[in-house]
Amino acid sequence: MVPANVIEDLKFRNNIEDVIASYVTLSRSGSNLKGLCPFHSEKTPSFTVYSGDGHFYCFGCGAGGDVISFIMRMENLDYRAALDYLAQRCGITLPDDDSRERGGVSRQRVIEMNRAAAKFFHHMLMKSEEGQAGRDYFAKRKLSGATIKHFGLGYAPNSYDGLKKYLREKGFTDEEMVAGYLCQRSRKNEKNIYDCFRGRVMFPIIDVAGNVVAFGGRVLDDSQPKYLNSSDTPAFKKSRNLFALNYAKNKKEDYLILCEGYMDVIALHAAGFTGAVATLGTAITPEQARIMKKYTDKVVICYDSDEAGQKAADKAMRLLSEVDISVRVIRIPGAKDPDEFIKSNEPYGAVRFREVIENARTPFDYKIFQTLSKYDISDAEQKVRAAKELCYAIADIRSKVEQDIYIRKAAKALELDAEGIKADVRGIAKRRAAAQKKKDREELLRNTARLGDRVDPDFAKEKRSGALESTVLGLMLYRPEYIQLDADKSLLDPEMFFSELNRRLYLKIRECYDSGGFEFGMLSEGFSQEEISKASEMIAKRRALSNNGEAAFLESVEALAMEAEKIKNRGSDADIESVIERRRKENKN
Repeated sequence: MVPANVIEDLKFRNNIEDVIASYVTLSRSGSNLKGLCPFHSEKTPSFTVYSGDGHFYCFGCGAGGDVISFIMRMENLDYRAALDYLAQRCGITLPDDDSRERGGVSRQRVIEMNRAAAKFFHHMLMKSEEGQAGRDYFAKRKLSGATIKHFGLGYAPNSYDGLKKYLREKGFTDEEMVAGYLCQRSRKNEKNIYDCFRGRVMFPIIDVAGNVVAFGGRVLDDSQPKYLNSSDTPAFKKSRNLFALNYAKNKKEDYLILCEGYMDVIALHAAGFTGAVATLGTAITPEQARIMKKYTDKVVICYDSDEAGQKAADKAMRLLSEVDISVRVIRIPGAKDPDEFIKSNEPYGAVRFREVIENARTPFDYKIFQTLSKYDISDAEQKVRAAKELCYAIADIRSKVEQDIYIRKAAKALELDAEGIKADVRGIAKRRAAAQKKKDREELLRNTARLGDRVDPDFAKEKRSGALESTVLGLMLYRPEYIQLDADKSLLDPEMFFSELNRRLYLKIRECYDSGGFEFGMLSEGFSQEEISKASEMIAKRRALSNNGEAAFLESVEALAMEAEKIKNRGSDADIESVIERRRKENKN
């Protein structure tokens, strides 16, 4: 366990305002800071940073914690890796932790293994006889040796144990290979493992810190799946990474180009468009949209022109707009993707592609184009359907000014009266607002009652005890002097906590305090992010109240003791008043 004083110093050097501001646009709100939550999509800021005590809490999704848990969430790191990340950020060295490798495979170990695997794949491509198939493929795609080296491309031999043998020689275990999704276990005999990637050209996925976190592999024939991507591992979460972002973050332009595949990105980088990135085998996720917001306010969507590409573009436009990124969409003339367009227009492919970008459509212009391509507006029924589709699209736009502009555009394109379209748009927006208000109210009631709470399922069983436990723990976390008060007077007993989560929280607080001091960041070792958010919620509730003095703490402890005794003796004739009196006498002593 890293000592409390080290954690405290680490957090002091990594001011929570500065750290979070590098991910989220924050604005002053009284003594606090507010912004759009980076952990869920929202239009009204509900994410609050409390600079005074170094915490954050989102009143929308309930995410909360300190700077350590924030980095764990944002960078997909385990506890120790987050500490190392923050230590590196402020230029200090943490003491060694002999326990960091216990209980499973660490993120750092997977990263080291991936680095070794990337070297293996690259060597097989460039130096081995087997790699000729990969060299032929990349030559056909007109990739230079410099580009292959730049992206660290490789080849996985068509063997069940080529990589496995290599990694064993490097000292990696079967457990680590399986955890890192480089090998998988045989269904016939679980003791045997075999390579996941075989007979494929390989694309290493590198994070913004330069770590190889995963791989993508493409077959060289017609077998399926065409692309195989790493599953989530201790070092990688697919929804939180983008291919080539490690290079694109240093882009020359003021925008990112969002593509569908690895080869599109590589072709664009080779042509000088260094801001190209791609999602990893899936449609864009809200997390990826928020990651892009860290590096740019403008994104050009460059998806394939087929139906699947258009649907993916629609989703990307929506998610990017939700995080206030200005979006443009391009249609590639005479080609299915940017790779094909650039190569078919050589030697002027790059120049012409830049012209395509300059002529990119706004999301609504793109929507009009899609709609007019789908419907024959000379037919009255189809014109009504086209108008309805565009009205719903306009109702999605928050700005009334933008709505008015697009209403006029839609009216002109459909040859309809703008006032009629405006009335329909306002009606849709009004119905949606009413439905959202109802949904928010139901969600609030569910959260208040804590029904079906998967993080703390015991709360619904004993709500009064749960509320008292949250009050006591919230006061101890908000005012750490009450931890000392409890230690000095033995006010609390673990058995007083009905909730298993609350009991574990109390035991962790006391264990840390008794071992040299408690710091909130120490909860990140041993508790999930959802559980830490529960602890942050307890603090947030106390912060909103004015009565947080010692008398309130002692009264809450007393009430909790009474409730615990009541639960213990439920069904008996226990004299609750005598229990209260006994606890009062014990507290005085």
